Amino acid sequence: MVVRGRERATPPHLRSNALPAAGPTIDLNEAGDTPILREYRAVKAEHPDALVLARLGDFYELFGTDAEVAAPILEVTLTGRGFGSAGRLPMCGVPHHAIAAHLRRLLDAGHRVVLWDQVGEVVAGRLVRREVTRVLSPGTAVDAELLEASRVARLVALIEADGRVGVAAFDLAGGELVVTEVTGGTGSVALRDELERLDVAELLTGDPASLPPSLLPGVVRTVLAPQLFDAGRAAERLATATGTVSLLGLGLEEMPVGVRAAGAVLGYCERSRVALEPGLLRLVPRQGGELMRLDPPTRRNLELLEPLGRGPSLAQLLDRTRTPMGARLLRRRLQEPLTEPAPIVARLAAVAALVTDRARREELRKRIGAVRDLERLVGRAVQGLATPRDLGAIRDACAALPAVATLMEGLPGDLAGLAERAVPPVEVGAQLTELLVEDPPLSAREGGFIRDGADPELDGLHASAAEAREFISGLEGRERERTGIRSLKVGYNRVFGYYLEIPHAHRDEAPADYVRKQTLVGAERYITPHLKEQETVVLSARERAVAREMELLVETTRLVTAHAPGLLACATAVATADVTQSLAAVADEEGWTRPEVDRSTVTDIEAGRHPLVETSLGRGAFVANDTSLDVAHRIVVLTGPNMAGKSTYLRQVALITLLAQIGSFVPAERARLGVCDRIFTRVGAQDDLSAGLSTFMVEMAETAAILRQATARSLLVLDEIGRGTSTYDGLSIAQALVEHIHDSPQLNCRTLFATHYHELTALAEHLPRVVNARVEVVEEGETVTFLHRIRPGGADRSYGIQVAKLAGLPASLLARAREILGELELHRPIETDRPAPAQLDLGLATPPANPVLDELAGLDLDDLTPREALSKLAELQERMGR
Repeated sequence: MVVRGRERATPPHLRSNALPAAGPTIDLNEAGDTPILREYRAVKAEHPDALVLARLGDFYELFGTDAEVAAPILEVTLTGRGFGSAGRLPMCGVPHHAIAAHLRRLLDAGHRVVLWDQVGEVVAGRLVRREVTRVLSPGTAVDAELLEASRVARLVALIEADGRVGVAAFDLAGGELVVTEVTGGTGSVALRDELERLDVAELLTGDPASLPPSLLPGVVRTVLAPQLFDAGRAAERLATATGTVSLLGLGLEEMPVGVRAAGAVLGYCERSRVALEPGLLRLVPRQGGELMRLDPPTRRNLELLEPLGRGPSLAQLLDRTRTPMGARLLRRRLQEPLTEPAPIVARLAAVAALVTDRARREELRKRIGAVRDLERLVGRAVQGLATPRDLGAIRDACAALPAVATLMEGLPGDLAGLAERAVPPVEVGAQLTELLVEDPPLSAREGGFIRDGADPELDGLHASAAEAREFISGLEGRERERTGIRSLKVGYNRVFGYYLEIPHAHRDEAPADYVRKQTLVGAERYITPHLKEQETVVLSARERAVAREMELLVETTRLVTAHAPGLLACATAVATADVTQSLAAVADEEGWTRPEVDRSTVTDIEAGRHPLVETSLGRGAFVANDTSLDVAHRIVVLTGPNMAGKSTYLRQVALITLLAQIGSFVPAERARLGVCDRIFTRVGAQDDLSAGLSTFMVEMAETAAILRQATARSLLVLDEIGRGTSTYDGLSIAQALVEHIHDSPQLNCRTLFATHYHELTALAEHLPRVVNARVEVVEEGETVTFLHRIRPGGADRSYGIQVAKLAGLPASLLARAREILGELELHRPIETDRPAPAQLDLGLATPPANPVLDELAGLDLDDLTPREALSKLAELQERMGR
């Protein structure tokens, strides 16, 4: 433990004779009143919700409950210090040089951490001065060792007021603060979808009871005082952080609740000792409708970020980026498809230019890699946490950027004009090049990162130390010659410093100016006044040199901070170019084509392919298929056998649509795609036992959610709806669902509906915008061959027994299954060969017309202001309630 004067190098719990805590344990407040514990208690009182790590010598230690919580996470022994009959105070600790890895474990486990560091000199008889130097949480970490390079970790605040939820998402490592508002409460589907795409690391709230447990259940929740959400203070904090006098012109005028959330985020950062330099905050107001929301089932079914099987995810397939910031931007784009054609076309134009110009693309790929993660490097510099190696990486980035900017010149679309923004501030690169050695060390503790000749004061200190070392190195020869003692040696240890050692046989020959310091078994050790003077020069010069290097490090970090806006603009430009070249490389290597994107409601794909399945099968093995959805044909009812490729086909259409709307080429020979506001998928079967929901209930709940949120511009991908219940119930629900999508004024959207209910093919005869399609197979006796080709018309069989045979079921079982199938087909109550009535007679009536819905469907939303839209919505809602 602690220590007056010199602090121990090894804490008790890490010594070989340390014993695990035994007997009754006591609380921190019940332990003895030692000076260190008094100070520790005071720090703990200021940060009651955090684990406090105290720097004691070469270790960080935790006491009391903090130790009991941390020990199993850090996988270290929990020990204790005895306080007489009161019991033992639990303790644990870790070496200071390995603190980063242990911090990562604590943060990953969802804890806030306070570092209480030594900041004063160790003086005999005095307690070392300590201060809180860092307050870390999952959302405030910026250190490279604490973050995933390819993923953003956002600190997000939520507040509900006036029927809306304000959302503020802060990426501290990149300095970007996204502010938006979501209609509804904290339990709304819209909020869930918004948070899903933000990569939330920590959730801030002033009212924990208002957050449903199902909202990001694995994310740390931190409760803040309600005052931090005060509107007035929020405006002040935002104005200060953005370097403006007021919020006018920042795009936040229509988001008062979002402003309060942003104020809470900034207030929490101040409390966590995060540096918020005026003018460095990149504020991004986000209005609803700018980006496509993707619900969790769609993210899962399309394998955007995580694969469902052994193959790659879509993110992995597309990621040919060369920088971590490019990888993060690609991940962000995948989660935020655009919904307006103009910016999509701009992205596609940039990708097309690099697909065509392979030489430029390859050179750009090579040059961009040297820029590294400039965004986070600058972020650490702004926080005062940049290491010499970080500054060296910024220097290298500045050196690489001019060549990158040259390669970006003249590129169209999304890259137009970015070449000028990719040119770094001249002063930064020049100063870092002049100051730093070629390969700076990771830590500044021992110095050695300033180039010789860069600083006259430092050079003088080095020269003095060199002269003194030269004197000491030649001392042994000179003293041997002066004394005639050939066995005389010069040595050094940390206790006595430099010394002269003479064997006992010659101790009487020691000169008069030798002062004896230590007697050994076979020798005597001496010092001389001149030797001690030179030793002082060596040691003090080194300490002063390290101190001077630290001063230069601080000055250089301030220079980087002063030019942070320009450097971050370079980082944004390079990340955009990196994503563009990555998409171009994939398009070129995989044979993808540029889609035509417009505001129509057409999906016209020629020879489309599933990108992930094609990658798994290899080039040329995948069977391509066409898709046509337009005003006349809105719904495709797709039938065919199991294992024939229906689900793959459905997913591929959704993936091609999503790829086009992130600005990527698509796996098809040709594609014309009208932008979708949402993509919904109901594919695959899974239950939710923890919530007490069966597979069928999950299917129905997801389908209901889709119907509530979909619009006429949505794309619906529905696979085998109704299969989890009885035949009549399932068929009834499936037919009613197709009719509802077809007839509902607010829907009538592009829909792919795969089913084994072949009776549904009759709907095409009675619903004008429904068409049938089937997956083609070749039947030869008892065997079938799946051709995986989509053809017009409906299928009349599912070939379930043939698929069971392929799966290896016993022959006797298959024979019995054929017998039962024959009997069922002979007597089954659902007959497919009878003439269909005007509507399939399943007791489902067409819903009556509703004048409110008709008026809502006829509204021209482009001509309504937000206030007029809200007013009209309130009027329609009142009429519906009558």
